[in-house]
Amino acid sequence: MVERVGGRGVKSRNVEAVDAGPRVRSAPRSGAARVNKASAPDKKTIALVYDFDGTLSPKPMQEYSFLPKLGIEPKEFWAECTRVAKAERADPLITYMHLMYKKAKEKNVRIDRADLVAQGKTVELYPGVEAWFDAMHAYVKKHSGGADIAVKHYLVSSGLTEIIEGTKIYPHFANVFASEYWFDAYDLPFPKRVISDTGKTQFLFRINKGIEDLGQSINVHMPEDDRPIPFSNFIYFGDGDTDVPSMALLKKNGGHAIAVHDPHESAAKCVELFKAGRCDFYAGADYRKSSDLFKRTCLLLDRIIADIRVKEEVRGLGEEQVSTRK
Repeated sequence: MVERVGGRGVKSRNVEAVDAGPRVRSAPRSGAARVNKASAPDKKTIALVYDFDGTLSPKPMQEYSFLPKLGIEPKEFWAECTRVAKAERADPLITYMHLMYKKAKEKNVRIDRADLVAQGKTVELYPGVEAWFDAMHAYVKKHSGGADIAVKHYLVSSGLTEIIEGTKIYPHFANVFASEYWFDAYDLPFPKRVISDTGKTQFLFRINKGIEDLGQSINVHMPEDDRPIPFSNFIYFGDGDTDVPSMALLKKNGGHAIAVHDPHESAAKCVELFKAGRCDFYAGADYRKSSDLFKRTCLLLDRIIADIRVKEEVRGLGEEQVSTRK
């Protein structure tokens, strides 16, 4: 996600509490995080997880329609978010969500959920993004050697669910975890969900454990063998410091990450992440088949596919031994 607060957009602080989500203690739901052994997952799903702003789209999504509709310069808006957050010692993400609608009210512009969804149509995407998702499915199908390996795409973003729903690529995602408003509780919409940099890791655990219903707790212990999508089957795509917790979590647990940057801007941040061991590769945010990003993603897919097939072969040998003993 591109920098907002403290830069051109609202990215929060760089914190590496990568296990923050699952370490929160709460009253567990009985059996909420358990999988029936008789229906153990086959672990043949690959999860491609994306940040949005700065990763799939060049600018913060609010800059395409919301701020222009109010006649507000993006640079001035994000600078005010920074000042207010610091002065009030407030969370930068809640601050930007609050100021968006405060500014709209000052301008006597009513914007509801339907308006935000409609604004998603104006969001620009990097080259090749629209065709990327189907291309990933086709690549894995072609190279999986009949192993019936599936691909699921997930979005984890500090941006707004409502705007994302209006984009052309929304239907490609198995699930979208993003910040969101409550529109019926107050005169001004109130934040319903705010997703911070470290908060993103909660949703990686949800995908890993197969508990994508936000009404269910993910804090109950689940054995690794019961988790449907191992972290080793993940590839995370992000563009900056606020993606570090997610990248670090996956790298620590055998997963993969790719840092992307605007093709027309410096790759310095990505180089820094690469040198720090936060990502496997970095590349310009060009999603076309001829790009370095496409090629490097396919290299990681090849590794994941090979690993899945090796495990399948080992599992088959184990089943043969059990059958022979009988």
